[in-house]
Amino acid sequence: MLSVILPSYNEEQMIAVAARTVTGILDEAGIAHELLFVDDGSRDKTWAEIRKASETNPHVVGVHFSRNFGKEAAMFAGLEQAKGDCCVVIDCDLQHPPEKIVEMYRLWEEGYEVVEGIKEDRGEESGFHKFASLSFYRLISKATGLDMSSSSDFKLLDRKVVDTLNKMPERIVFFRALSFWVGFRRAEVSYRVQERTAGVSKWSTRSLIKYAINNIGSFSSAPLHLITLLGVLMLVTAVVFGVVALVQKITGTALGGFTTVILLLLFASSVIMISLGIIGYYIARIYEELKGRPRYIISELCGRDAE
Repeated sequence: MLSVILPSYNEEQMIAVAARTVTGILDEAGIAHELLFVDDGSRDKTWAEIRKASETNPHVVGVHFSRNFGKEAAMFAGLEQAKGDCCVVIDCDLQHPPEKIVEMYRLWEEGYEVVEGIKEDRGEESGFHKFASLSFYRLISKATGLDMSSSSDFKLLDRKVVDTLNKMPERIVFFRALSFWVGFRRAEVSYRVQERTAGVSKWSTRSLIKYAINNIGSFSSAPLHLITLLGVLMLVTAVVFGVVALVQKITGTALGGFTTVILLLLFASSVIMISLGIIGYYIARIYEELKGRPRYIISELCGRDAE
């Protein structure tokens, strides 16, 4: 059986459409399946629509969070609740084309354990959004050594891959990177990002920046190495200005240099504060992990497990 995981946040207009569309495609292909809608603490009628869909569609299973925990938590909740021999994660807005699920499933039948959805393009996005996204993936690819330039959350995972991810103890997770990191036999399926048929994107520029910072911090120690580079830069600057000051002192051409001193103090203070901020950020991450709180809290279920 195939488990299709659909993280959902304020998607009341898309629940029925997604359930009907995905079920139709998989039924036509003769693939036994379940649809796992994970309501990430939506503020609209998303959960009511999921409950309604579970009453009319026997394939639909609903998971409702007690509050908004984020998309990463929703995807891992789906993986932990899934009963299938393999799982596909797909956006509820269907910007990931659901017909590609069949292609992924056939590759899984051939023995591939991770089938990665690779974007041919990013659809209709602003120039700034595209630039920010590409910059983030270049940065995370260099930091981790994994080529994630065209990656997405749209992918199929074999049961052994799902079990491996579910056993990982960390609380703060980055699904896209972890599914690369675990390895296994891989294949790729290319797709074009589809336009929404209803609703609006839940990602603002602010939320994307926060998402990028959180995921770089959770999967890479590169920012900590940046502190070393800043220290080297300060050392080089100090040596250069020190040599200049000594030469001027010896030759008797030394000037007051008040402006230079102020600039050096401002530069040094800025580097120190940035370094402390980066160290503090990682200490906060350690603190969050040590608390051991769950990634999410399920307040209600419907469909299969609610019976």
